[in-house]
Amino acid sequence: MTDQEYALPNASFDLTGQVALVTGASSGLGRRFALTLAAAGAHVVAAARRIDKLDDVAKEISASGGKCLPVRLDVTDPASIIEAIDVVEAEVGTISILVNNAGIPDAQRAHKMSLELVDAVFDTNLRGPWLLATEVAKRLIDAKKPGRIINISSMGAFSYNGMGAALYSVTKAAVNRMTEALAVEWARFDINVNGIAPGAFSSEMMDGMLQRIGDITKGFPRHRLGDPAQLDSTLLFLASPASEFVTGTVVKVDDGQGSR
Repeated sequence: MTDQEYALPNASFDLTGQVALVTGASSGLGRRFALTLAAAGAHVVAAARRIDKLDDVAKEISASGGKCLPVRLDVTDPASIIEAIDVVEAEVGTISILVNNAGIPDAQRAHKMSLELVDAVFDTNLRGPWLLATEVAKRLIDAKKPGRIINISSMGAFSYNGMGAALYSVTKAAVNRMTEALAVEWARFDINVNGIAPGAFSSEMMDGMLQRIGDITKGFPRHRLGDPAQLDSTLLFLASPASEFVTGTVVKVDDGQGSR
């Protein structure tokens, strides 16, 4: 039994004083994640390659009374990762929340993929998140500060229908294992590592897929796509004090799509 007392309910989503880096924040789910964390009080660092779109995100957050620093970051470039984190530390302090959201689909059969595409998928979906997580954790450990790392996986990590995007499925399954392994390694430093595995949600990436293959919702139990807002509660839970005892978990948020 613990002798520490917790108020009821122990479910604070207050992120005041936290610095939250979100990759792939220029559009889609990443943009929503940045807005959500800012609304909860975090000083958000919106990171992506498209700095013009990041400026739009920063303006929207500022207009709502939040704080946002737009930073150019290419997750496939290790030097860009270090440079971006250095900028963040110099301007707003140590990153205490990392949302590893940047990712790309492959949308091709495995035997038809070019080496360039194979490298791009590995570098964006797995190598980049690994390098970001380890660099953020290293600096948290050096500063003796706790932190939260949230890796965005996919229901594709758990199921694959054989119709293309096999490597995407493989990289997201690896992200799940990365989440579990790093959670064990960094638990002693009070760094929680968790993941979110979304099903099919409305986004730029999803729009492109639907243009290629048509309506996929007829095969879903509720015949619908998710709205990015439906990920807010899971994101805030994993980023906030409410999830202090939760680490090494990947939460499926898929409306039953992948559980058929």
